[in-house]
Amino acid sequence: MLVVKPYDRERAVEYAMRWAFSQNPVFGNFRGIGGNCTNFVSQCIYAGSCVMNYERTFGWYYVSFDDRAPAWTGVDFFFRFITSNEGVGPFGRQVDKSECEIGDVIQLGREGEGYYHTLLVVGFSGEELLVAAQTDDAYNRPLSSYNFDFLRAIKILGVRLDVPVALDCFQSVYEGIAIVPAMPSGDVGPLPMPDGGGTQDGQNEPPDNAENTNTAEE
Repeated sequence: MLVVKPYDRERAVEYAMRWAFSQNPVFGNFRGIGGNCTNFVSQCIYAGSCVMNYERTFGWYYVSFDDRAPAWTGVDFFFRFITSNEGVGPFGRQVDKSECEIGDVIQLGREGEGYYHTLLVVGFSGEELLVAAQTDDAYNRPLSSYNFDFLRAIKILGVRLDVPVALDCFQSVYEGIAIVPAMPSGDVGPLPMPDGGGTQDGQNEPPDNAENTNTAEE
């Protein structure tokens, strides 16, 4: 039975502020091989949700550099997962950017290239959205300062999870200690992870800009 819990927007933004200009050691770094932007935003959303979806290929999870879902690091795969997810993990819908709150997501696109960059909304200056990102590291950067032709906004509506409730991951991931915190002695083991191999670079998973062949990022 799945239950829905609120997405903790403040924790997502707190995580973004902590790690926007440095690399959390418990996650891989995809700079130079497609970009790190969606990986970083996925980390922020995980900090605000503490639930991954371990469905092979179509889920949203990170176990290691070579064992992760395409949606964790791919721009278009991330969009498709969040806006169509009916299973465990965060879920949302595409909205007008005027509906964005802190912790929501913006993706930027260019003519002839498609969507290429994923950003986290972390604040506002009047009607201007302020965002955080990696690859071109930023925090509180005005959205209007980016060079893009079009955008889409994704509102995170909540988080589905199995009962019993999953552990609170925030402090562990925020401090760069572990992705999934250790269970208290005598409790049931940690959340299930996929078996073996995982998605290998250059095989089943595209670069950070998903299906686009141009991997340049702002």
